[in-house]
Amino acid sequence: MDKIEHIGIAVHNLEKANVMYAALLGVEHYKIEEVASEGVRTSFFKVGESKIELLEATSKESPIAKFLAKKGEGIHHIAYAVEDIHAAMQDLAEKGFTLLNQEPKKGADNKWVAFLHPKTAGGVLVELCAERVD
Repeated sequence: MDKIEHIGIAVHNLEKANVMYAALLGVEHYKIEEVASEGVRTSFFKVGESKIELLEATSKESPIAKFLAKKGEGIHHIAYAVEDIHAAMQDLAEKGFTLLNQEPKKGADNKWVAFLHPKTAGGVLVELCAERVD
C-alpha cells in the first residue's frame, strides 16, 4: 500500500458537514459527487497528502444509511492507495483477508475500489483504491 488515500466519514447532512469541515480544516471541499450504485453522495477535502471523504446516504437501503442508523456519524472507512488493485486484492486474499467484492468497482473521485471485511481487518472497513483509467 502506497499511502492513506482518504478517510471516509459518514454524515447525516452533507451540506452542514461541508460547512463544519471547511471551518475545521481551513479549506473548502473540492468536489461533490454521487455514486448511484452505492446510494451515496460524497464530498472531498484535500488535507496535505491525504483526503477526507464525507459520505451522505441517498437511499435508506444504502450501506451508509445502515451505518448511520447503527453507529451514527463518524469514521466509516480508511482507504489506502494501491498501484495495482487486482494484485493488491489477490495478495490480501492470500493472506487471509476477506474481500467484500471479488472485482473492483467504480468509486468516487475517479477510482477503482474494493473493500476488506472489518472482521478480518481489526474491526476497520478497509478500502483499496487505484486511479481509474477508462
